[in-house]
Amino acid sequence: MTGLRAATRRGVLAAASAIWLTTAAYADDATLEAGRGYTEQFQKGSFDELWERMSDEMKTALQSPQSLADVHETLAAQVGEETSVLSETSDEQGGLRIYLRTAQHENTETPVITQFALDEEDRIYGFFVRPAQDAAESRFLDYETKADLRLPFEGRWTVVWGGRTPNLNYHAVVSEQRFASDFLIQLDGSTHKGEGLVLEDYHCWDRPILAPARGAVVAAENALPDQPIGEMDPEKPAGNHVVLDLGNDEYLFLAHLKQGSVEVKVGDTVESGQQIGTCGNSGNTSEPHLHVHMQNTPDLTKGEGLPAFFNRYVADGEAVERGEPQQGQVIEPADDD
Repeated sequence: MTGLRAATRRGVLAAASAIWLTTAAYADDATLEAGRGYTEQFQKGSFDELWERMSDEMKTALQSPQSLADVHETLAAQVGEETSVLSETSDEQGGLRIYLRTAQHENTETPVITQFALDEEDRIYGFFVRPAQDAAESRFLDYETKADLRLPFEGRWTVVWGGRTPNLNYHAVVSEQRFASDFLIQLDGSTHKGEGLVLEDYHCWDRPILAPARGAVVAAENALPDQPIGEMDPEKPAGNHVVLDLGNDEYLFLAHLKQGSVEVKVGDTVESGQQIGTCGNSGNTSEPHLHVHMQNTPDLTKGEGLPAFFNRYVADGEAVERGEPQQGQVIEPADDD
């Protein structure tokens, strides 16, 4: 339940991320050339040059070229220098071109992944580098959600992380959050207006968050502060949150809610579609967004993730009777205009 940009967890190094949108690989020479060049700049320590090619959103998230230097130093200490390139691919979706490089490094047998997201002018809208990870083992891969889940919001939201593989969904490497999703709102290709320096700039900030199904409130936190842009709270990763007991050992988590917005308390029963709070930036998060996942216990640190199939929604303009939101999709309830 880390945020959307710089984070270190269980050996994962991530340097920034506006939004990651990936599809099946295809070869695009221009994307490959640009990605190789930026990777070489990062590896050689040309952080100022790399910084100049970053979008305003990336600069806001990272704050300074020193953030790149810090990631480089940590990576060098953990895995050493690159020794060979195993593969390079390029993808495109949502107006961004994705460069993905898998390479071997001198101090580890685990391949290291470098990824850049670029616009049509090769400006950098996303970047991460981390050791490759496998998805967490799960005995629930064929599980069918028993609760009748609706989307936890109205209007059009973008799936930032969603899917069953680590490249689509970094949550997939953690057992409890194996099938989690993160959602936010994009307008004109950006998650915020202006420079995105304050929480109120973000399009999803303070938007109503709804109960996806009827259930009993078994946990609720409402008093934690919303993190200023550039700060995170790894000690309380869920931030302000609500956990619903949906029955049949299905517990649904809604996290990173706005301080003071949570309208329910432990012991309440909520109905599907009832407002339970608003979207915030509390906990271990780098910008306002909604985290949703389901597991078989109400304890965030003890349990196994369960697939959350939502019913009757629209994804990229196509009706979905029942499905799992996938990274890069723009989704909304089916009854929205």
